[in-house]
Amino acid sequence: MMKRTFQSGPTAVVAAGTGLIAITYGVVRYGFGLQLPVLAREFSLSSGLAGLVAAGSFAAYCVAALAAQRLIDRPGARAVLWLAALLAAAGATTVALATTTPALAAGVLVAGSAAGAASPAMVVAVAASVRRPLAARAQAVVNAGTGVGVAVTGVAVLAVPEAWRPAWAVAAVGALLAALVVDRRTAWPAPVPQPPDRARRPRGASLRRACAAAAVAGLGSAAFWTFGRDLVTTTGGLPGRTTAALWVLLGTAAVLGALSGDAVRVLGLRRAWTLTAGLSALGTALLALAPGQVAVAALAAALFGGAYTALSGVLIAWAGVVRPGTAGQATATLFVALTGGQALGAAATGLLAERVGVLAAFWACAAVLLVAAGIRPSAQASPSRSSTQASVKARRAHAW
Repeated sequence: MMKRTFQSGPTAVVAAGTGLIAITYGVVRYGFGLQLPVLAREFSLSSGLAGLVAAGSFAAYCVAALAAQRLIDRPGARAVLWLAALLAAAGATTVALATTTPALAAGVLVAGSAAGAASPAMVVAVAASVRRPLAARAQAVVNAGTGVGVAVTGVAVLAVPEAWRPAWAVAAVGALLAALVVDRRTAWPAPVPQPPDRARRPRGASLRRACAAAAVAGLGSAAFWTFGRDLVTTTGGLPGRTTAALWVLLGTAAVLGALSGDAVRVLGLRRAWTLTAGLSALGTALLALAPGQVAVAALAAALFGGAYTALSGVLIAWAGVVRPGTAGQATATLFVALTGGQALGAAATGLLAERVGVLAAFWACAAVLLVAAGIRPSAQASPSRSSTQASVKARRAHAW
């Protein structure tokens, strides 16, 4: 039974959904790292403490994502949508009003969890609102909201560097408004309870290798997302407006990476994984090599932004190849592994920066990403026609 007819506004759902993903991912999840230089000054945050705060945000994402997967069945995607919006609004409001470090940390943690619920809800909303021939494209557009959010946050920092409190307050209101539009314009399907024997169904091939690759990639990528702007500002000595512009470039590259086509179809799964993880490592290494040179830092930001987004797409394809029958659930598992790695990586990078310096920490993370590039899919995991179709279904089922 559908709540509304198809004519309820697919364009509005896609536009508002892109905005919700932009806020929950690009603004309130990655916004902490982008605004870290000013937050560190105002709250006297050390590298270790900043890393722990970021780690808490990534860990909260994992918890919310796992919970959302269960809540999608009952009470349904609509409830998960509002859970995401309320978490984003509550967390962002707490950050905007924070006067102490514990309050700031709590707000970042709650806000960071919102993305874990937003993605599953938007997958259902888009699938229920957009006709099938256009559904995959609509999911890709919504998924690209992460890069849009990073770019918009960078523009805000570029325009008014010290106005971080209003930026978080606007994010809180924006999350609620976006959720309201999605809710009113979506033809929500009725929750479909899973059969009681779901746990006894065959799980398919093992995801251990893919999970290991995802977790190691998350471990290495945390440095750029959490401490990248602080590195070019504090160590590199670049002006705040310049570094904000670099993060606008990173967000733009992330959007282009999401829309750049199917690297797996062209290169094959093994080479696509090695290339995207390797380019992420190269971007991290370039930033450590010359954080004070604008041209090098810009190249690093563009490489990392595009490569990291493409890497997440390769993980979706990998899930479809290994478990074509349950590609959606496999994709969720791999993204929890990726974000769990980021949680550990953020904390480890911060502590390592305090002990041996931030440049050494970045070099270490670049090396970790190279290790991830070496954890390749097995030679038998080459996308056939059926597995390619499964990966497309996974993209429709998970706009991460």
